Amino acid sequence: MHDFIAGLPKAELHVHHIGSASPRIVAELAARHPGTVPSDPAELAEFFAFRDFAHFIEVYLAVVALVRTPEDIRYLTYEVAREMAEGQHLRYAELTCTPYTSVRPHDEGVGMPIEAYTEALEDARVAAERDFGLVLRWIYDIPGESGLPAADATLGFALDHPPDALVAFGLGGPEIGVPRPQFQPHFDAARAAGLHSVPHAGETTGPETVWDALRLLGAERIGHGTSSAQDPALLAHLAATGVPLEVCPSSNVATRAVPSLDLHPLRAFRDAGVTVTINSDDPPMFGTTLNREYAIAAEILGLDEAGTADLARAAVHASFADDATKDRVLGEIDAYASGRPA
Repeated sequence: MHDFIAGLPKAELHVHHIGSASPRIVAELAARHPGTVPSDPAELAEFFAFRDFAHFIEVYLAVVALVRTPEDIRYLTYEVAREMAEGQHLRYAELTCTPYTSVRPHDEGVGMPIEAYTEALEDARVAAERDFGLVLRWIYDIPGESGLPAADATLGFALDHPPDALVAFGLGGPEIGVPRPQFQPHFDAARAAGLHSVPHAGETTGPETVWDALRLLGAERIGHGTSSAQDPALLAHLAATGVPLEVCPSSNVATRAVPSLDLHPLRAFRDAGVTVTINSDDPPMFGTTLNREYAIAAEILGLDEAGTADLARAAVHASFADDATKDRVLGEIDAYASGRPA
């Protein structure tokens, strides 16, 4: 099964741009900008040992602070794409970017212009598709912990300076103390401009946060949605409407959103008829890969190779890729699963 998963063409829908920086990439950025993040791989492993969700956010923001220039953005994006394509056999990915943390002038002399940020993203995207055959699309998300100023800025970035490959608008960061209703006007405006709605919800709070995301933010997919299993009516609604959950098993354990993989609600989602996609979230930070997340999901759900290929197909169908890209990636999955040359 591990060999099958390693070669399986895949799409990923819930993976964070800076959170995908491997120790190799973080070490290079830390060497460029010496300070609070160690550049030694062994020290980095200890640095990434999370205690809880709050500590994860602290570590994540420390890595964010290493991305200071357009050159950093370009390097990180291209190298993340390389590792996705070469190590995980990804053919399509929607990377969640948080421009607010790199663009805003949070300290004197820190914060690049949005035009430079966008150009660096797009340069890396075009190069990644040319060099690795990986199609990248962007989701711009609000860092919820930074409140309405961040929401205003992120909406402005998305509407006034959109990269060519921007497809969706999201909301991340801590959920506790960050109510979803306050962001309804921002999601209304993003949706009116043609962007899809993909907020995180129900990761560290209860199912009411998922309901808010659906009813007020017009969510077309739910990031995590872990607590949805606590509400049978919500599960029935998700199943009936076909709104997918972006499930990230190892992330949920690492941040203490669920106690263990044995207690993860993935099986409950499947049994309720909810569409699920498998994702890695911030893979190096959680010591995982998308391949590993597929293996975990296959174990939890009792899947054979055919069932695991269906998971890969579900991600493609739930993506915001254009029809031609969907058809191509689905064709690659079908060919691989049937043993034919892709």
